Amino acid sequence: MSRLHLQINRPMATEVKVPALGESITSGIIAAWNVKDGDYVQRDQAIYELETDKITSEGLAEVSGAIVLKAAEGDEVEIGQVIAEIDESAAAPESSDSPAEEQTSESAEKPEAKSNAVSPAVRRIAAEEAIDPAQVEGSGKGGRVTKGDMIAAAESRQDQSAEQQAPNVSVASGSSAPVSERTTRKRMTPLRRKIAERLVSAQQEAAMLTTFNEVDMSAIKSLRGTYQERFVKKHGIKLGFMSFFVKAVVRALEEVPAINAMIDGDELVQNHYYDIGIAVSTEKGLIVPVIRDCETLGLAGVEQAIIDYAGKAREGKIGLEDLQGGVFTITNGGIFGSMLSTPILNAPQSAILGMHAIQDRPVAVNGEVAIRPMMYLALSYDHRIVDGKEAVTFLVKVKEALEDPTRLLIDV
Repeated sequence: MSRLHLQINRPMATEVKVPALGESITSGIIAAWNVKDGDYVQRDQAIYELETDKITSEGLAEVSGAIVLKAAEGDEVEIGQVIAEIDESAAAPESSDSPAEEQTSESAEKPEAKSNAVSPAVRRIAAEEAIDPAQVEGSGKGGRVTKGDMIAAAESRQDQSAEQQAPNVSVASGSSAPVSERTTRKRMTPLRRKIAERLVSAQQEAAMLTTFNEVDMSAIKSLRGTYQERFVKKHGIKLGFMSFFVKAVVRALEEVPAINAMIDGDELVQNHYYDIGIAVSTEKGLIVPVIRDCETLGLAGVEQAIIDYAGKAREGKIGLEDLQGGVFTITNGGIFGSMLSTPILNAPQSAILGMHAIQDRPVAVNGEVAIRPMMYLALSYDHRIVDGKEAVTFLVKVKEALEDPTRLLIDV
């Protein structure tokens, strides 16, 4: 005789699955859990960070309840995989109906407990660098430790370590330190692996060539000096150099359309829009968010878009949609002091412009030697679809627009 097992009012658990983030993304790595196994989570609470080969995104709880973790930090997980379950039948802690508010009030009363309310980015740096946030002086609101504070603490510790180890350099080779103290190993992040793959692929698949020129930045520096105060007063942001470069590139793309094209299989795709990518360096690697419809934006619009992306990059909130669809890329190695370099193509785009440091140099002006603020420009391009004449002409057009920015205003 068979027995029938009945389960009445069995508590149901809601599965937490890795969401689809884009057609080309199939997996990711759990960079951090913001909760512990068994914690009670609130609906829409950020419970984990997922790092993919393109972006880092936060996962939110769909319901409230007690969470059971099914994957650990550092695990590589597939799209659709169950990484946790939330028991909705679990009772909320009686101590507080709003854990976030309680934590905020407690940290305000007890500054020494600030490490209990750190952001996911701070926790990640703390884990990677073995730094206790409680030992770091916070510059955020209420003494909160920010990501910048953690990065500064890590750099300071590295400097101190280098100073301490410096005297040991002259020690005889027979008394070298243990291998474990001489090297460290850690797995490459998906973003770093993807960057490596794309750079190698760009060099192997494209007939890449670079042409150079230099630009006198006197006119732009003078323009910024004259109108900076009024610009800030009207728009609330500073007038930088990058907006001039973006507008100059758009003008050059309009006049040399061959640069605004790309190869797709055995077809040549001619673009008729001007979405410009701006390379941004982050702690995880180089990303290229795209400013849309640059031909319709003024200098203030471009500057605001750059500021918005910079803020999202610092907070790790750059989305996949922010990185797609660019037709041309600008990268500025000059902010790190680079004098000259050959940027690598951002495939499938056909060209990339490299900016460099501005330095006062003696140049010939109307038959006389003058000291001018000069910058080297580098245009790397795919020689399969862009001829040398077109590349040089494009770079000259950029140079002309930058040296006489009134051209951008009166459309000549």
